[in-house]
Amino acid sequence: MLPRPPLDEALPAGTFQETESRDDIPTLLVPAASLRDVAAALRDHPGCRFDVLLDVTAADHYPRHPRFDVVYHLVSTAHHYVLRLRVQLDQAEAESDVVPTLSTLWPSANWQEREVWDLFGIRFAGHPNLTRLLTPDDWEGHPLRKDYPVQVKVPVKTYEPLELTEEEFRANVEADRRARRS
Repeated sequence: MLPRPPLDEALPAGTFQETESRDDIPTLLVPAASLRDVAAALRDHPGCRFDVLLDVTAADHYPRHPRFDVVYHLVSTAHHYVLRLRVQLDQAEAESDVVPTLSTLWPSANWQEREVWDLFGIRFAGHPNLTRLLTPDDWEGHPLRKDYPVQVKVPVKTYEPLELTEEEFRANVEADRRARRS
């Protein structure tokens, strides 16, 4: 087993709490206000050097309080170590419940934070382009929230199918066959 990075040495006192995990990945519960400082320390401390932000995701535990968990998985390629950070939020719409962006520390966080905002409505303070990523720009709401309505009342936007006459279809098939032979 590889030695554990010196988290107590790298991180300021009172900025994290170790929690249990079901999959044996060490997990730190970090307050939103301390997230950026903790992440920078984990990235820059020579004993840790978490140089890869593997993913950013979220979970909605409605009706539990705090309702949301924002989850980060960090990898130290130098020390062959994985670490999970969890930030808990009560309401994603409240001004007080925002998470600082980590896209300035790890550029890979940019699109992942956009995805979390798009699907859960969790805002990232200081994000350079917090816009829709997976849903259309005119989409209302955030579809992975547990209180999201099951039946969407927005009309589906589809395009008319391309209609060909029988002669046009046969001509296309013949042209394709000729192209494949040559």
